[in-house]
Amino acid sequence: MLWAILLVASTTLGLFSSPLRAQQSGPAAPVVVQPGAPGKPSRTLAPSTKATLPPRSQADVEFMQGMIMHHAQAVVMTALIPSHTENKNLRSLGARISSSQSGEIKFMQRWLAARGEPISMSMPGMPDMDRSGHPMALMPGMLSPEQMEALRKAQGAEFDHLFLTGMIQHHNGALIMVKDLFDTAGAGQDADLFNFATDADNTQRAEIKIMQTMLDQKPSEEKQ
Repeated sequence: MLWAILLVASTTLGLFSSPLRAQQSGPAAPVVVQPGAPGKPSRTLAPSTKATLPPRSQADVEFMQGMIMHHAQAVVMTALIPSHTENKNLRSLGARISSSQSGEIKFMQRWLAARGEPISMSMPGMPDMDRSGHPMALMPGMLSPEQMEALRKAQGAEFDHLFLTGMIQHHNGALIMVKDLFDTAGAGQDADLFNFATDADNTQRAEIKIMQTMLDQKPSEEKQ
């Protein structure tokens, strides 16, 4: 009888102690794995490891700030198209440029904000002055105030020509900005910035070819 009581007691204790031990151990610690370089093994890091933003240079920040200003003028230029020309090809191109560059502006603003950097190079309340108190210089390829005024006053075929030549100038300026970034030691190493700058370079080169073809077309061909 005593042996039977001990057997029942030990069985009952085992049933209750297993869940208790499972509860006491808690959930397993997360496993943090760092992928290795090509041909190299991955590494298991401590569970307390936290992700950090990649290093950046001041050239990265200034590139993003300058490109926001650069893109903003392109968006202003495309906004003139509906009221200044009936050219369907130009309207379609303008819509694509406006959509892509507006989206890229938002990306660049998020990139700067995530790193605690100001969105603009200008001084607060003084948009025409840089942070050193000097007049803001136009980014490469940006249209001068006189060119923008001429574009606003033009209509029809004249507008088409001024827009295309102006936007080609504008795009070529962006290519210079990307080249200057990658020519700067230590700049362009951030993966998100590198991908953005590379994509922008490829896209604007392709659009330059499209616009040059449109310029070479006869007016009668553009209306078809």
